[in-house]
Amino acid sequence: MPFRMLRYSVAAMQRHLEQHKTLPLVIPVLFYHGERSPYPYSMNWLDCFENPALAAKIYTKPFPLVDITVVDDNEIMNHRRMAALTLLMKHIRQRDMLMCLDNLVRALQDIQDEEQITVLFNYLLNGSEHVTVEFLQTLAQRLPQHEDSIMTLAERLKQEGIQQGIQQGIQQGIQQGVQQGALQKAREIARELRNAGMPAAQICQLTGLSEAELKNITH
Repeated sequence: MPFRMLRYSVAAMQRHLEQHKTLPLVIPVLFYHGERSPYPYSMNWLDCFENPALAAKIYTKPFPLVDITVVDDNEIMNHRRMAALTLLMKHIRQRDMLMCLDNLVRALQDIQDEEQITVLFNYLLNGSEHVTVEFLQTLAQRLPQHEDSIMTLAERLKQEGIQQGIQQGIQQGIQQGVQQGALQKAREIARELRNAGMPAAQICQLTGLSEAELKNITH
């Protein structure tokens, strides 16, 4: 029962947090009217654990923190099979990935599982905005045993860059078309206003055209 009440309380906190910045105080209360009296069970949710004393040590103190952003790379290299992933997690937002290249190569050399290598490289490519084809090519040269996997990612990065360039070109073309269309419309309005005898200064103010642009408009 106390764990169920805790779940209800957390659910209420979550709903509140979706619209506010701080957690509310939710006070769960159990109204009991059962046959046995007094209520025979514990109301401490920690007693739901097999080892309540250990649970109390874990859940009544601040949670443990492993901040890899402040861990020295040389210490990370002692993590053995986790070294490569930990290095990537630490440096994933770094602008110059070449700064961690040597340690990354050392960590990856010990990994023989191609599936694990693919997962790591996909994490690198999807998690970093600063991975370049040049970086991947350098990495492939240093890790010839994983060259195929790395160059596959390099090719993917190239294609994404090409696709992004095409998309940007399309967007720029659309924007230019909109701007040109708006300019053409302003010129048409200016021509009509001028033919109606409106002063040039007022036409420029209404259409946003300059005096030079207005003079270039033919009848």
